[in-house]
Amino acid sequence: MKRAMLFFALAALSAGTRADRLPMPADAPPAFKAECGSCHLAFPPALLAADDWRQIMGRLDKHYGDNAALDEATRRQLEDFLAKNAGTGRRVARPAILAGELPRLTFTDRFRKKHDEVPASTWQDQRVGSPAHCAACHTQAEQGSYRERELRVPGMAGKRHDHD
Repeated sequence: MKRAMLFFALAALSAGTRADRLPMPADAPPAFKAECGSCHLAFPPALLAADDWRQIMGRLDKHYGDNAALDEATRRQLEDFLAKNAGTGRRVARPAILAGELPRLTFTDRFRKKHDEVPASTWQDQRVGSPAHCAACHTQAEQGSYRERELRVPGMAGKRHDHD
């Protein structure tokens, strides 16, 4: 009985640890960080579903108000990488989007649940700018870590939000 309880406790701890780690896949093409990371954090592919990544990569000329068009070979390479390493299940579940809109990781159910206590003033803070600027609060986001202990919210000295 004690052995079973220890197993379940360790499994729960391990799941919680994995939940706040989104390392970049080892097969990330150099163009991923160079192209995607030149304007924003090169988001871990696991944050969106494969179909969402395909929609985003298929409309780079209208990339959230910017033209992020790439040559076709690079675009295809990045789309294949993102789709192959995309998330599944509850992590990427989201409400339906309107026709013509692009999927957003900030619209996923998981993102909304994890950030439900973040006040609107935080998103409007010039150091943050938008919910998609992960590195503004998640100090180790570039390394794929979103642990609570690494969280620093601008304008909220000494305060952290629960992210797992």
